[in-house]
Amino acid sequence: MDLPTLSNLLASTYNPDPNVQKAGELQLRKIGGQEGMVAALLQIIGNDSVELATRQAGAVYLKNRVASCYLLDTPQQRPDHTPFAPSDRNALKASILPLLAASPSKLITVQLASALKTAVQRDFPKDWSALLPEVKQMLNSSNIHEVSAGSVASLEMIRAFRFRQESDVLPGLVAELFPSLVTIASGLLSTPPANASAEIPFMLHMILKAYKTSIVLHLSAHQQNADSLVPWGRLLFQVVNLQIPKEAVPEDEDDRERSEWWKAKKWAYGILGRLFHRFGNPSQLPSSMQKDYGAFAQHFVTTFAPEIFNVYLRQIELFVSGQAWLSKKCQYQILTFFTECVKPKSTWVMLKPHFETLVSSYVFPQLSFTPARQEQWDIDPIDYVRTSVDEYENFDTPVSAATSFLFSLASNRTKTTFLPILAFINRVLQSKAAAPQRFGALNMTAALGPFIMRHPDVKNNMEQFMVQHALPEFSSPERYMRAIACEVLGTMEKAGMQWSGDEVLSRHFTAVAACLDDPELPVRIQASLALTEMITVHPSVKAAVAPQVGKVIQTLLKLSEETDLDILNACMETMVEQYHAELLPVAAELTARLCDTYSRLARDVAAAEQTSDREMDLDALMESDTGEDKTFAAMGVAKTIGTIVASVDSSPEILAQIQEIIIPIVVLTLENKLLDLFDNMYDLVDSLTFKMRNISPNMWPVFELTYKMFKSDAIDFLDEMLPSLDNFLSYGPDVFKARPDYRQMILEIYTTSINSEHLGENDAVNGCKLAEAMLLNLRGHIDDALQPIVTTAWPVLDAANTNTLRLANLEVLINTVLYNPAAALHIMENIRPGAARTFFDKWFEAINAENRLPRVHDKKLSIMALCALLEMDSAQIPDTVKEGWPGIVAGVLSIFKDLPKAIEARQALEDAFKADDDDSDGDVDDSKFFNLNEDDDDVWDEDSAYLEMLANEGARLREKSQRQAAGDDVSDISEETDIDEELGYLSPLEHVDPYISFKQALTAFQMKNAPLYQLATTSLTTEQQTLLMEVMRVAEENSAKAQSSQ
Repeated sequence: MDLPTLSNLLASTYNPDPNVQKAGELQLRKIGGQEGMVAALLQIIGNDSVELATRQAGAVYLKNRVASCYLLDTPQQRPDHTPFAPSDRNALKASILPLLAASPSKLITVQLASALKTAVQRDFPKDWSALLPEVKQMLNSSNIHEVSAGSVASLEMIRAFRFRQESDVLPGLVAELFPSLVTIASGLLSTPPANASAEIPFMLHMILKAYKTSIVLHLSAHQQNADSLVPWGRLLFQVVNLQIPKEAVPEDEDDRERSEWWKAKKWAYGILGRLFHRFGNPSQLPSSMQKDYGAFAQHFVTTFAPEIFNVYLRQIELFVSGQAWLSKKCQYQILTFFTECVKPKSTWVMLKPHFETLVSSYVFPQLSFTPARQEQWDIDPIDYVRTSVDEYENFDTPVSAATSFLFSLASNRTKTTFLPILAFINRVLQSKAAAPQRFGALNMTAALGPFIMRHPDVKNNMEQFMVQHALPEFSSPERYMRAIACEVLGTMEKAGMQWSGDEVLSRHFTAVAACLDDPELPVRIQASLALTEMITVHPSVKAAVAPQVGKVIQTLLKLSEETDLDILNACMETMVEQYHAELLPVAAELTARLCDTYSRLARDVAAAEQTSDREMDLDALMESDTGEDKTFAAMGVAKTIGTIVASVDSSPEILAQIQEIIIPIVVLTLENKLLDLFDNMYDLVDSLTFKMRNISPNMWPVFELTYKMFKSDAIDFLDEMLPSLDNFLSYGPDVFKARPDYRQMILEIYTTSINSEHLGENDAVNGCKLAEAMLLNLRGHIDDALQPIVTTAWPVLDAANTNTLRLANLEVLINTVLYNPAAALHIMENIRPGAARTFFDKWFEAINAENRLPRVHDKKLSIMALCALLEMDSAQIPDTVKEGWPGIVAGVLSIFKDLPKAIEARQALEDAFKADDDDSDGDVDDSKFFNLNEDDDDVWDEDSAYLEMLANEGARLREKSQRQAAGDDVSDISEETDIDEELGYLSPLEHVDPYISFKQALTAFQMKNAPLYQLATTSLTTEQQTLLMEVMRVAEENSAKAQSSQ
């Protein structure tokens, strides 16, 4: 295509007329795979005479084309996803560095950088050996634009390999590039910020980001060496200490936060924090990392950590005194470092003298009611609640870091810090400080609530604290004080608040109930949360709310619809659980309201996904939260609907009503391919179909959509789909018997689960369970499916790598024998002569081995299948297995020997499950919240142990991956987990009596094959004969009981 035409096409993609824009995009998609297209794009991007917006559109298109097609070696289904031609690859590699150096805008630089990273991932170093020398040459250039481009290229090369667990490429890049980068960065700082050109902070930002990116997983030997560590350390401290004059950055604080100078400082803080957290903290360093980083950690904690601490402390002092400004990200990094300093003895001794000052001068102001909070409340009260209630909403803010610091002090250095912190809170409240400061003290109290209510010296004083300091604030003229009073009450109730009498409890209940009608949204939400906790804990409160529960639910629904806050769904769940009897008459109406809310949220999520349905690299995906809040809110609503379903199962009529209301939201979710919500929807389908014990006519389209989704976008959702599919088979067998297409769908899901390269062994196990459900529920109606099932399962006999799949697959074949023994054995023999004998060998190996048929269902299935074999006519028995036929009786007896133990173990498991379910949350070990030791030794807590476990597991998996790559046998029996009873699974064999069935089969065996029967019974050992008589006795008893109960 000629350049003017291509330029016009690119220009049309940002035309204000959507029809022109769409036509241009379609035409670009049509011609995108043509050879020479990339070379033409590169010419347009680099042509100064072309309009800047067109060049930017070309850069965006190039980035997307590279992201989708550069890594391809074969064409994909989409016509615009054709692999790059070799000439286009060469053109890209030849042009991209010069284009970066000549880039006229940041937008073009960002797009080109992303394209470079993708090309590096595929071609470097093997097919792009010239890249590294070219980048090094740019870094050593006297042209600042080339040095800047070299910095960008260095970052993208590092990013391309940052997540490679085992790679010699990244350490090589670090050793080659970082000496030049640190020299460049140090030189940049020789120019005062006030006089610096725009390239200087940008390059500094890129260089520091490159270093931080390089230490995501590993710290190379080069970086651990003093020759690297010292100059980089000097640079980082220079950047942290750099005072940036006001004239060098924007006046607006949000814009200043995003400026290149403060981005550079953020990365400097981030590097120092990462070095200490992952590699330089010997007391918390996982054992699997000691070999690689133990010596470095000891050196870092003694040499660098004290300097970092002193520099950071000075920065906080300057910030608190108003002498210096700190961006929020930098504040977060500083407090995170201080939090890391709490556990190790070597850093705690430095922090200990300063913790009270840090709490009073920094943490307390962060948690007080600031002008920023006031502005947020005024402009967007919903967002105010979201950031103050949702702990995951803003995890990297100064407030969250200050709160984490408070938690760490309270839990890890309790003896030293906890009571002084509480004394500070009390001083603030008793001094009758201004409302914003009282808010801060109560906010700290709410944050420390779980610790306060478990501390033996404090928890008994909290009633007086609540009456004196919290209760008066419920009627405060300051709206935020009413909100924080509700929050403190809810936190204390959740943590186990005990009241001395009903009168004090009633006063607090009355106060929080009044706040449900507060004119301020955040107050109403906090009141709802607090009231929910009180209802859960106190029967008197539950009884008092009961007459008004409809109004409370309506309030919660209205709040939920206004805010889409997931936490309100948890409140509604609790209300439904606590008042299911009272809500039964309005359950259908409540469900309809919730389904309307879910539908709105689901449509918003679908729209957001369509808007963001464009090519994104990993970083863009990680940073994008498009529709995320709506998704979580929809999940919460679906969970509340599930709670309603669970609460009305005593009324089949209402449950049937509710099912018809719910089905449309399931269909909506599946049709719009909202994969994040599939789990919730299949939970609802499973619950409804299981509780109804039949399949509504309107539910069958859900089955059809499930098949359609499995065969397209949701192939890896079989785990979520399986319970529902099993219910369709169990409770809708008549429909399957009448619909060959439905039977074929189930068969295809099974064969795909076994044969698909995209699925793993867990999916294959699920597929086996589905095949078993089909064979057990559709007896006599799937004769045509028997051959594909046997031929699909047969190769897995030897290919399965785990005991779970070995058993699941074996039981598919056992089920085919139970379904039709003669046909199943005949099909096996057609696979290859002697195949039936191989199957019997595998089967009897499992029967005779310890715990290879561990569950009650496994044993009953094998007994029933062996009974079916005993009832076969002699002429139907394949010659290859006739010799071992008498051994079937001994096999059955071997299973019967262990069956009572398995039934007993299952019953014990059910009893234990019920006991666990009946318990409340149980007693939590308070010692897990505190460290009451008086010494200052290193602290090793549950978090430390968890990180140790993760690191060691990662090391084990990397070693296994390396052995696998080297061709070694990596099978590890020790990794196998026991196959446990599935208490939620109702087998179609549940009500079959194996004793009676065996007695009947043995009688048939005697009549049809007298010689084989004689041989089978006379070859039994004395112990087996005794067991046979016992089995016959039990069969007689069970048969008599069955007859008497009819």
